[in-house]
Amino acid sequence: MNAFSFYNPVKLIFGKGQIDKLSDELSLYGKKVLVVYGGGSIKKNGLYDQVMNSLKQADFKVFELAGVEPNPRLSTAKRGAEICKKEGIDVVLAVGGGSVIDCTKLIVTAAKYDGDPWDLVTQKAFPKDALPFGTILTLAATGSEMNAGSVITNEETQEKYGWGSPFNFPKFSILDPVNTFTVPLDQTVYGIVDMMSHMFEQYYHNATNTPVQDEMIEGVLRAVIDTAPKLIRDLGNYELRETILFAGTMGLNGFLQMGYNGDWASHNIEHAVSAVYDIPHAGGLAIIFPRWMRYNLKVNPERFAKLATNVFHVNPTGKSVEEVALEGIDRLAEFWASLDAPTNLADYHIDGSKIDLMVEKAMARGNFGNFNQLNAEDTKQILTACL
Repeated sequence: MNAFSFYNPVKLIFGKGQIDKLSDELSLYGKKVLVVYGGGSIKKNGLYDQVMNSLKQADFKVFELAGVEPNPRLSTAKRGAEICKKEGIDVVLAVGGGSVIDCTKLIVTAAKYDGDPWDLVTQKAFPKDALPFGTILTLAATGSEMNAGSVITNEETQEKYGWGSPFNFPKFSILDPVNTFTVPLDQTVYGIVDMMSHMFEQYYHNATNTPVQDEMIEGVLRAVIDTAPKLIRDLGNYELRETILFAGTMGLNGFLQMGYNGDWASHNIEHAVSAVYDIPHAGGLAIIFPRWMRYNLKVNPERFAKLATNVFHVNPTGKSVEEVALEGIDRLAEFWASLDAPTNLADYHIDGSKIDLMVEKAMARGNFGNFNQLNAEDTKQILTACL
């Protein structure tokens, strides 16, 4: 493995009823709080009232930013940053899924920056400070509750980029599986695809001697694959929700990626697709990832075969390494399809008319991918296979 440094300061508060700790955690940072949330599902499931009652009882002065989009927009983050500056906000609370948390990460850094917040996303400028923030997670998917990464869409320029900084870690994250009970079936499936994709991105790397990391990723993937079919038939099951919730956090909090850099090309391609078409991120990943795998199989077929045998239980007897690897990729695609995840871009009514534009968006920062660098022609072939 490669030499590395590891840092993750997030206080993870996990389990039933842990929202009772909210006011104590927020009080460490001040009394003026901005609550950021999405389209209103937290009002339907009662979580909004729980949060507001807790804050009211503890005498917080509360401001709100509602309406964060599934692909969080720069304009929304700008509004949040302006509220923070105008009202002298002490601490921000993100209540929702990864989109809300990603948006909050830009809000808290932009609140301490005098320029255009898009400069932070495009790395024309780098955060030097940020407001403290905490999260209450409502969707198992992105792992944003325990990392410093964020993805933001500039709706005016149709650009969507991942970014991050050491100031982007939440101070605390409250994860109660009960808060995910009302997540609908399609969003539950998207979350499962998303967390699995994060683990695949990390699994495909070029470092050597990573048996511990490999075993950890393979183990979490097996747990998700075992749990997911049961969960989609029993969305209110606490133990199943608990397993998936914890798996999503472990999938992208840095613990699985010590000692190497994962690939992340599939994410870059998907960001280009959803920047142009505004489709669900995980829906795009379900379509793109198996195609990326098939396209890159020859780079290291043994790596793909290892995943096939250890995660998807492909029997290698009498088969070539390539055959084992391909069977594993097929089993992944079949598994996601069995959960009713999309299988082609046509499922979102996307044809080939804007492939060149999507390639252009994907190539905005040059060739990409750590397992195998992709150029424009590679990207076009993968996207064409997705149609």
